[in-house]
Amino acid sequence: MDMDIKKWVPWNWFRKEEENTGATVPVQQKTAQEGIGAFPQLFSQLHNEMDQRFEQMFREFGMGPPRLSNMANGMLKPTLDLSASENEYIVNVEIPGVDEKNLKIEVEKNTMIIRGEKKQEKEEKEKSYYRQERFYGSFQRILSLPEDADQDGIKATFKQGVLNITMPRKALPKADVRQIAIKTV
Repeated sequence: MDMDIKKWVPWNWFRKEEENTGATVPVQQKTAQEGIGAFPQLFSQLHNEMDQRFEQMFREFGMGPPRLSNMANGMLKPTLDLSASENEYIVNVEIPGVDEKNLKIEVEKNTMIIRGEKKQEKEEKEKSYYRQERFYGSFQRILSLPEDADQDGIKATFKQGVLNITMPRKALPKADVRQIAIKTV
């Protein structure tokens, strides 16, 4: 019976990212309301605490944090989907509002690093007031690549806020296994 145990054990794509949990990229936010006084800061703090409570609740129910506000420890952390077929691995990263020129993908020593920066301006004008908000944030995802990922064949496309990365799978050399005959004595 020729059974490859590696097919049954899931690959830990996030091993390198988990090792680097202390190395976060800070998110910078600037609003027109900065400097108005203590009340906006208190309101902002309350808002952040409520977001954390909701994210905790979603995690406890196995739903994960809401996709649109995925920030951990002050770092923008885009969500991603991983899938595999017999022929390739597919990584989809949701990064709405990010311009393609602000994305960078690097592969080195079985590790893929996806980096980017989000720059977003939101402007709202009404009759009696004017408000402008800016959001700047850098993000990084680090993926440990499986042994059978063909790193030379990696391709990436970007469309409507979704980065799609495909990696062909290569055949691994068969393990040198030999059976030992058992003799009765």
